[in-house]
Amino acid sequence: MARILIVGCGCRGLALAGELIGGGHIVRGTSRSEHGVARIQEAGVEGVLADPDRLATLTPHLDAVSVLCWLLGSAEGEPEKLAALHGPRLETIVWKLVDTHVRGIVYEAAGTVDRGLLSQGSTIVRNARATFNMPSEVVGEDPLDRTPWVAAMTAAVQRVLSA
Repeated sequence: MARILIVGCGCRGLALAGELIGGGHIVRGTSRSEHGVARIQEAGVEGVLADPDRLATLTPHLDAVSVLCWLLGSAEGEPEKLAALHGPRLETIVWKLVDTHVRGIVYEAAGTVDRGLLSQGSTIVRNARATFNMPSEVVGEDPLDRTPWVAAMTAAVQRVLSA
């Protein structure tokens, strides 16, 4: 049993959380709003208020987490903020993970966000393995095709835990 932190725990995140909980894991999910946290908790997931654009709100929730899932492939917002989430913010959190007991990261590399940004994020996550020997997985499954997406994400979490 491991604790998984899902950053961006909306509809797809909750589907993944359900699968992970069914597999015996504990799941913590983030939302930027109190309403979102309430939805997460109603689904039986530990909901926390955190904004990936403000990493100081996210890092306290890494406590006792084994795998971080960065599910922002369909995040919405201003282009500059989306660029930061798949660039500098992602890179900073990867560097911070080195000094925690988080074993690895799973990155959602598909969705509605610009493909160039998703490619940039994929490179950052793959570099985590090369630079820090950190287990990392990049999942390119189409998030609109929910069943295969959940299966691919679940398998990626398992591979990180097994590494």
